[in-house]
Amino acid sequence: MTTVYQVLRESVSKHASRPFLHIPAVASKSYADEAIDYSYQEMAGLVEAQKLIYSAAGYGLGHRVALVLDNRGQFFVHWFALNALGVSVVPVNSDMTTDEIAYLLGHSESCLVISLPEHIPAITEALASAQIKLSLLDANESGSVPAAPTTAQAGVPCADTECALLYTSGSTGKPKGCVLPNEYFIVCGQWYRDMGGLCPVKQGVERLLTPLPLVHMNAMACSSMVMLMTGGCIVQLDRFHPGSWWQTVRDSDATIIHYLGVMPAMFLNTPEHAEDKNHRVKFGFGAGINPRHHGPFEARFNIPLMEAWAMTESGCGGAIIANREPRHIGTSCIGWPSDAIEFMLVDEQDIEVAHGNPGELLVRARGDDPRRGFFVEYLKNPEATAEAWAGDYLHTGDVVRQGDDGQLHFVDRRKNVIRRSGENISALEVEATLSEHPMIAQVAVAPVPDEIRGDEVMAAIILQAGIASQEQVARQIFQHCYDTLVYFKAPGYIAFLQELPLTASQKPKRAELKTLCRELVERKACFDLRDMKRRQHKRASA
Repeated sequence: MTTVYQVLRESVSKHASRPFLHIPAVASKSYADEAIDYSYQEMAGLVEAQKLIYSAAGYGLGHRVALVLDNRGQFFVHWFALNALGVSVVPVNSDMTTDEIAYLLGHSESCLVISLPEHIPAITEALASAQIKLSLLDANESGSVPAAPTTAQAGVPCADTECALLYTSGSTGKPKGCVLPNEYFIVCGQWYRDMGGLCPVKQGVERLLTPLPLVHMNAMACSSMVMLMTGGCIVQLDRFHPGSWWQTVRDSDATIIHYLGVMPAMFLNTPEHAEDKNHRVKFGFGAGINPRHHGPFEARFNIPLMEAWAMTESGCGGAIIANREPRHIGTSCIGWPSDAIEFMLVDEQDIEVAHGNPGELLVRARGDDPRRGFFVEYLKNPEATAEAWAGDYLHTGDVVRQGDDGQLHFVDRRKNVIRRSGENISALEVEATLSEHPMIAQVAVAPVPDEIRGDEVMAAIILQAGIASQEQVARQIFQHCYDTLVYFKAPGYIAFLQELPLTASQKPKRAELKTLCRELVERKACFDLRDMKRRQHKRASA
C-alpha cells in the first residue's frame, strides 16, 4: 500500500461491514436530524462514485483542490476520491478571515474549491478581494464538478505523490505550506498502530473519539489513518463540547480519545460525579496538558493520558510519546525517542549540549532516508526548507532536556510560536497585523501562561505620541486584530509600555519579552481582553 486510497481499499476488503465513521448527534445537529454513520463499504461506495466524477472532469496528478468541509463526512469522501487520482487536498479552516483564506487559496495554487454552502459567501469574497479566478463548488452539488483548468500530469499515484498541503503558523509572519506525501500519512498510521506499550490498538475493535479539526495533522494523519489501517471507527466531533463530552464518550462507546491540553483543566474545574469513571476508554492521546493537572485527571477519570510530541513538519516519522512507565507524570515528560529516530539537543550555536541541559530538539529518521515520514518541503520557500533541515536534521524550534533515564521532557518553544488550545500562532504574524494600526508605534507579541488554554497571546505595545494608554484604546487595537485574523490569534492581553527589550538591530529579545509579559500579567499591569475573544463564523476582513 503506497497511497491513502489504497489503504482504504485494503480495509474495505477486510472490514466492509464494520463502522468507519460515526458523527454523534451533538456534532451533526446543525445540518442533520440525527447521528451520521458510514460503514467501510458505504464510505467506499461514495468515494468510488466521486472518483469517477473527478476523473471525468480531468483531475489528476499535479492538481490541488481546496476543501472547506469542516469535520463532516464529505471531507473523507473528497479526500479519498481525489487521492485515488493523485490530486492533493488543501484543507482550509472555515474560521479564518477572508484575507487569510485568500492567502491560502492563492499561495497553494488550488484549481478548485469544494465548500459547504454556508462558507461560500466568505470564499467568494476572498476570491474577489484577491482577484483570484478559481472554480468554487457547493459540496452538496459535487455530482457536477467543473472541468480541470489544466491537463493532469502523466503517471500513477505513489508513496511520493503529494497527498495534502497543510499550512502551519510559520515563523515568518505568513503561514507556510507543508507538502505532505502519501508516505507521510502511511507512516503516521503505522507508527500509531504499532507503538504498543500503554496504547494497544486492536484490529477491528477500536472507536477513537476526537474533537480536533481535520485541517490539522493530528486528526487527518494520526486518528484518521490509525483507524483506517486497523478497521476501527473514527468518532469525529465538529469541535470540543465540554458540557456533553462525557455523555458522548459513553454513548459512542469510545475506547480511545484525543485531547488538547485545555480539556483536562476544564474537566477538573467541574464537580466530581459518580459517572466519572463510567466509560470504556483505554487511553487518551494528546499534548500540552498542564503538568499539575495530569495526575489529578488520571486519578479522577481513570484514563491514562499519553503526552506526545510531534509537529506538522515531523509527522510521525519523528514523533515521540510517553507511552511506557515510568511516565514521570507532572514533569512534561514526552517519553523515550524510539529506535526509528535519531535526535540531538543543541544550543543556539547548534552545538550539542551536555546531558541533562536543555537544548533545541533536532530529529530525523534513522537509516538511509532521514526524511522518511517527514514533510517534503515548504511550498515556494526553499530558504525556509533548507533552514529547517540544516545539517540533515529537522530543527524543531522546541527546547527539551533529557532525564537520567533517557526520556525527554518538554521545556519551552524557542521559535516565535504561541500554542493556544492546540492552535499554533505565529507571533510575527500577529505583530505584522498590529503594526498596521495607526495608534501603534512599536509592538512585540509573546505567549503568557494560561491555566486553561496553555498559552495566551499578549501584545506589548508602544503607542504613538499623544495616544493615551486607556482601555478603550486597547479594545480598539484588539478589534483591529480580531477583524483581520482568525479569532484565536487576537491578543488576550495588551500592555502599553514606554520601551521594549530590543537587540542592537532593534529586534525583540524574545526571552526577555516572554519574562516581561509574564510579570505584567501577574502584576495585572495590562488589559485583560480575553472576554472579547469569541469564536465566530465569518467576519468581513478589515
